Amino acid sequence: MSTVIRADGLRKRYGRTVALDGLDLEVASGEIHGFLGPNGAGKSTTLRILLGLARADEGTADVLGADPWRDAAAVHRRIGSVPGDVTLWPNLTGGETIDLLSHLRGSGRSATYRRERERLLHAFALDPRLKGRAYSKGNRQKVALVAAFASPADLLLLDEPTSGLDPLMERVFQQELRRVRERGTAVLLSSHILSEVEQLCDRVSLVRAGRVVETGTLADLRHLTRTQVSFADTGALLPALPSAHGLERDHGRVRFTVDSEKVASVLPALAAARVTSLRVEPPTLEELFLRRYGERIDGGDAT
Repeated sequence: MSTVIRADGLRKRYGRTVALDGLDLEVASGEIHGFLGPNGAGKSTTLRILLGLARADEGTADVLGADPWRDAAAVHRRIGSVPGDVTLWPNLTGGETIDLLSHLRGSGRSATYRRERERLLHAFALDPRLKGRAYSKGNRQKVALVAAFASPADLLLLDEPTSGLDPLMERVFQQELRRVRERGTAVLLSSHILSEVEQLCDRVSLVRAGRVVETGTLADLRHLTRTQVSFADTGALLPALPSAHGLERDHGRVRFTVDSEKVASVLPALAAARVTSLRVEPPTLEELFLRRYGERIDGGDAT
């Protein structure tokens, strides 16, 4: 797969505030790449640089083989984007806004575009006749999503794209994202809905204090944390489990965590204790995320 986004050593300051501190990022064609981090980690600043809306103080950014700052017009013809807080022209209808954005990308007059536009309006249950000032937050978000999906794109940059959407519309969004991936479109998805990222993303980058601290598939990242093991409490004396952490008995069950790569090491001891029913659950992305950042915050590193 070819590389669609390559960012090396991005640094950006706003006065005394360090927004990016040497961020590296790589996204391949045809992948959905999750971009996760706490508020203020640098996600939105990174997206603004990739869109050519801000210029990095140091480092390089390559989007679709071009510099997004110098070649912004050419890059924008090949990408779609959705911000987390959409602002519309108040006197244009939703349909007019979608058409205008598609014209700017050079695809607003094609028959393919018109078919996709109508299909997406129906899928997202959006009335295109209302003025921008009449839309709720969720419907403003739908306008941006329809505009992004209706025109062919090699890359989608999405910053909290489902903000304000109800669960049904979130499901439609997920279906559309899978559809564009099948066509080979790359997606960089910044989201706080970790279950959404877990369902959709091929790889994930975790960002903190302006740097990417971990990158990999969910399977790769799960090796950095612990897996939860639980079973019915028979009251029997358990043998020593050197790899277990936080063993507790609660509501008739025994629970503990174990380093993911050492799960197999506790199974013989549990079999010797005649445990007959066992539940082993890999950590969710949310557990991984909180473990990665929560321990540092609790330890005083909350900058």
